[in-house]
Amino acid sequence: MKKIFIITLIFLSAFANAQLTSKEEVLPEQVAKRETEKKEITKNYLALKNSFLISDSLAVVKNAEALKNALKNFKFKKLTLEKMNEATTSRREIMELASQLTATKNINKQRKIFETLSEKYWDQAVKFKPADTPLYLQVCPMTGAVWTSDSKEIKNPYYPKNMLTCGEVKSSI
Repeated sequence: MKKIFIITLIFLSAFANAQLTSKEEVLPEQVAKRETEKKEITKNYLALKNSFLISDSLAVVKNAEALKNALKNFKFKKLTLEKMNEATTSRREIMELASQLTATKNINKQRKIFETLSEKYWDQAVKFKPADTPLYLQVCPMTGAVWTSDSKEIKNPYYPKNMLTCGEVKSSI
C-alpha cells in the first residue's frame, strides 16, 4: 500500500511539473504560427469588408469562405473556462454568419448579415488582432452599423456609393 502511495505521489509530482513546463515554455515557432493565424483572420475580415466597398457580391462569398476557414483552426489561449466558452461560441457565430454570406448573392442581404458579423468580430478582435496591426471600430452615424478597419480613414461598406466617407472612429485596439 505504501509503494502505491509513493508511486502515485511521484506520478502526480511529475505531471504537475510537466504542466508547469508546458505553460511556461512557449516556443518561438508556436508564437510565429499563432501570429500568422491572427494575420490570416484579420486579412480575411478586412478583405470581406473591402468587398462591400466595391459592391462585389462574388468577392463577398469568396472572402467570407476564407474568413470561415481561417477561424476554423484558430485556438484561443490564456482564457478562463468561462471566457473560453464565450470566445468559442462567438467564433462559431461568426463562422455561421460567414456561411450565411456565402449562401446568397444579393449584396443588400449580405450587407445586413455583415452588420451582425462585424459586431461579433469586434467583440473578439483583441484575440484575433496581430501584434503589429492597429484596428479601429468605425460606425455609420445614420444606422449605427459598425465595422472594423485597419485605417482611421472612413470607408463605409454599407453605403459606398452615397456615403463612402460617412462615419467615425468609435474605438481602437
